[in-house]
Amino acid sequence: MKLEAVAGEDPRGVLRCLRAAIHGAGPALGLGMVEPAPRAVPAGTAVVVTTSGSTGVPKSVVLSRNALTASAIATTARIGEGDWLLALPASYVAGLQVLVRAIVSGREPALLSGAFTPQAFAAASLTMASTHHGERIATYTSLVPAQLSKLLDAAEHETVVTSALRSFEAILVGGQALPAATLERAQAAGARIVRTYGSTETSGGCVYDGVPLDGVGLRTIEGEVQITGPTLADGYLDDPDRTAAAFPRDSDGTRWYRTGDAGIVAGGVLQVRGRLDNVIVSGGINVSLDRVEQIVRGIPGLSSAVVVAVPDERWGEASVVVATRGEALRRSEADKLDSARAAVAAVIGPHARPTRLVLVDEIATLASGKPDREAIRRAVRDLTP
Repeated sequence: MKLEAVAGEDPRGVLRCLRAAIHGAGPALGLGMVEPAPRAVPAGTAVVVTTSGSTGVPKSVVLSRNALTASAIATTARIGEGDWLLALPASYVAGLQVLVRAIVSGREPALLSGAFTPQAFAAASLTMASTHHGERIATYTSLVPAQLSKLLDAAEHETVVTSALRSFEAILVGGQALPAATLERAQAAGARIVRTYGSTETSGGCVYDGVPLDGVGLRTIEGEVQITGPTLADGYLDDPDRTAAAFPRDSDGTRWYRTGDAGIVAGGVLQVRGRLDNVIVSGGINVSLDRVEQIVRGIPGLSSAVVVAVPDERWGEASVVVATRGEALRRSEADKLDSARAAVAAVIGPHARPTRLVLVDEIATLASGKPDREAIRRAVRDLTP
């Protein structure tokens, strides 16, 4: 089967080619690929998504028609059917899955082209209103936390943005952990938020508000979250060793995906605690930067902060809080750092306290809207005296 590269910046082009790939009438799509196409891929492949992720390590994930459609069908079963708005890059799995859901349901998605702004989002959202036999057709969209925060900031003084947020039956938010403060703001604004968990390897979000979609199984092995079910990718293109390591099989043949995330499953509900590998050793003690970041984001004005590691002469490694200058205007830099250090010490211990607060004009992000942690780390290290 042939693979042809498609520019992810053109959502209409991706939609056209994706429709053919899902229906089996066209070649598989290659999104984010560096190598020239065409080339051969396994039979049944719909899309190969190549991404370096937030850590800068490239990977080409092979997604079949069956996995993508299984995810779309399970999503509809969980939250309902309706019209979808694409507000994310089509080359990002959450954006891609918006298009798949529209294709599977036989509906035409609304497409938000160009740079994401609250005004463009509101205009696209409010033009989606329609009825069928007198019944309102539900609308849905997917966002990342940074987009939701922008919308909530705008909604404070633009009622049209508030109306747009309230117009959706559900807004799926994933890609990274949603800060509790942001969720509370969204709910207070009348937005119906569904927190999703998943990755490209699981065809996007496959756990909604901690509960797996129909057909998806969860377990933890030595603290690592693992996922099984029909939404799993076939593996990594031309990388059998990496595929075997990430997708092990049980003795009964059940195939699992090792997420690399720490978490627990209690009462059938998943609680993710962060990346297993996002840990530093500070003064001889392991510190989870994800856990530190979660606490720091609870400080007023730091809801979008990112915590990264830097070398430290005294402790070996230490953590630094990176936040935007706009947030810092609301409280002094010293107050923010003191509050963050006190909150982290109270929950984890004094050894985990961040050492500095670095202010930037804008947090570096990937095309998906996630923080570009590798770029942020490099920038902070360059600033280190």
